[in-house]
Amino acid sequence: MDLDPVIQTFLVEAKEQLEEMEENLLSLEQDLGDIEAVNAVFRAAHTIKGSGGMFGFEHLVAFTHEVESVLMRMRKGEISIDSELISVLLSCSDHIKVLVECTGGDGEKTSRETEQASRELINRLMPYGGIAGQEEGQSDKVAAGQGAVAAIPESGLQDDALATASENWHISLRFTPSVLKNGMDPLSFIRFLSTVGDIKSVHTLTDKLKVAAKTFDPEDCYLGFEVQLYSRAERKDIEEVFEFVRDDCTLTIIAPHSKTEEYISLINSLEDEDAKLGQILLRVGALTPKELESVLQIQMATPAEEAQVKVGELIPGQGVDQQVVDTALSKQKQSRERQAKAKASESSSMRIDAEKLDSLINLVGELVIAQANSALLARRSRAGNLIDAMASTSNLIESIRDNCLKLRMVPIGQTFSRFQRVVRDISLELDKDIRLTTSGEDTELDKSMVEKLVDPLMHLVRNSMDHGIETAEQRIAAGKPEYGQLALRAYHDSGHIVIEVSDDGQGIIKEKVIRKAVENRLIESSEGMADYDIYRLIFEPGFSTAETISNISGRGVGMDVVKQNIEQLKGSIEIDSRPGQGLTMRIRVPLTLAIIDGFLMEISNSQYVLPLSSVIECLELSESSDIKEITNNLINLRGEVLPVIRLRELFVCRDRPPPRQNIIVVRYGNRKGGVVIDRSLGEYQTVIKPLSSIFQGLEWLAGSTILGSGEVAMILDVAGLFKNADSLAGSQNSGLH
Repeated sequence: MDLDPVIQTFLVEAKEQLEEMEENLLSLEQDLGDIEAVNAVFRAAHTIKGSGGMFGFEHLVAFTHEVESVLMRMRKGEISIDSELISVLLSCSDHIKVLVECTGGDGEKTSRETEQASRELINRLMPYGGIAGQEEGQSDKVAAGQGAVAAIPESGLQDDALATASENWHISLRFTPSVLKNGMDPLSFIRFLSTVGDIKSVHTLTDKLKVAAKTFDPEDCYLGFEVQLYSRAERKDIEEVFEFVRDDCTLTIIAPHSKTEEYISLINSLEDEDAKLGQILLRVGALTPKELESVLQIQMATPAEEAQVKVGELIPGQGVDQQVVDTALSKQKQSRERQAKAKASESSSMRIDAEKLDSLINLVGELVIAQANSALLARRSRAGNLIDAMASTSNLIESIRDNCLKLRMVPIGQTFSRFQRVVRDISLELDKDIRLTTSGEDTELDKSMVEKLVDPLMHLVRNSMDHGIETAEQRIAAGKPEYGQLALRAYHDSGHIVIEVSDDGQGIIKEKVIRKAVENRLIESSEGMADYDIYRLIFEPGFSTAETISNISGRGVGMDVVKQNIEQLKGSIEIDSRPGQGLTMRIRVPLTLAIIDGFLMEISNSQYVLPLSSVIECLELSESSDIKEITNNLINLRGEVLPVIRLRELFVCRDRPPPRQNIIVVRYGNRKGGVVIDRSLGEYQTVIKPLSSIFQGLEWLAGSTILGSGEVAMILDVAGLFKNADSLAGSQNSGLH
């Protein structure tokens, strides 16, 4: 069932708020005095609660309110912040995410397990004042989705200081004479008021009774009431007590001094937006919808010949403190000024459905192919004007292509931020002090690629923490700091993005890898194997050096999946192990899997494409004085020895090669090599098309493309070609620089 667009927006924004909430909680754990982080967490919880209330998601609102109560005490400095409290709040953040996922167009659907989790977390909040003083069983009501403060009698609080007017809500009630005739009992509403707090005093007003002594009607009501109530309830919760008698009474609710301070704090913490005064006060709970409606009715009733009364002048008459109104007016003015500046300097943004964006990219890809066909026909026609027109069209299409691809680019930092929580939780589970640092968060990558990198990165991070980084005792004995360092880094390199997962642990213990590989019959012995080949054994299926199986690792499932997932993205993974000092896993993937700039070439009357970002130079093999010799698939290029792969031999071409062949010098990471071809055809915009499963065994093929002539050309994978060059050169690292 399709969700209502408004609810869909709520779900997306709630997810963003929860991510921000988690990020700031983790930041707060590193700096317990970071007030801005506390405010940001509070704003996130408050926004989710307010948005959930608009749709009637009572369970979500009820639970989030309890979290908000603790966060409010943190902001006021009433409770100390420590790692244990942060852990509880992180668990609450996770649970709010579960509650958000339980919502939809047809309301909330919570399971017994979810309600039980709510009760358990509420109990964990109790020491921090989340629901202190509640009656036994109140957490059950919250878990069931009932109002978070709808049944807080506070009867257990006996401190006389709490009975002072400054700490109590003051409720002024004036009933109409006909309230009894309409079947309403004023005292029943006052009694029901005790369900939201502790009634400290009730003062009965008899002024009207004295005036009506001679005309007394036993069916009329002549009494008024002034009530002092101690409660943590919100203004709207108190107003709802009198919901059924609102038409038969005049109700004025005056907040306690502590609430006034809270309202002011909430107003100041609101994000900038062009909101009206009444909307600001509604948002923080200083005014209820019915009170605002009453104010607007009074304003509209102003005679036309008189100047209309401002809302800010009428609101204090509803029991709202003038200081709160002044703060809201000031906030409104500041927000409008900041928004005016922002509009002048920032461009607006909008959300785009991913499927629509993918469709646009596909259409642009087809446009590139059509343009290539038109350009080919223009060249064959030898019409100068047509060729010039096609050149201009090509430039425009290239610009459209580049801008469309930028739409799919997202910063890798959004992925990196997830691992702060992962590292924290696993550190606690392993009883290791591990600190995560990140760099290159602004590096952009195709969104589809980012999503597919999360699982491989998760495996690498968990393995570094479990296998790589030693215990505190082992690190101290090795002369290292007691805490371990884990780093995530991203950067661009020759049309690819490189993501590094580094640690300062013990590195890969070569002897242990060899022993396990022999036990698993992966190798007979390590004689003649280079270190790099030995390290690559960890990517074999079922391979694990863990002595025991745990929740973190040890089952031999993970590293082989990492390798498979990276190769599916046409990427590769490299290992840089420094025994006793640390390990770096380096993932290299293309920026996008949609459209690339290619270098078109010909072998045996068939055309192929190399990624242009990998091409360093193209030389004529037979006449170049720079190339001294070719021996055993090695060349000496200006004093640099490089491995060479002959594509004619790789493709088993039967015809005779041309008298003059070309050699393309390519680069992949820190390696160089040569590719011998028949003829180079120059640059070519390439739309990548996926290959059938029949080609999966050919690791040197990255995909295919359709040329302007309608022919299909294979796109070569430079990494795959290097593997062939390495094997032909006799060693994985022979002749590489």
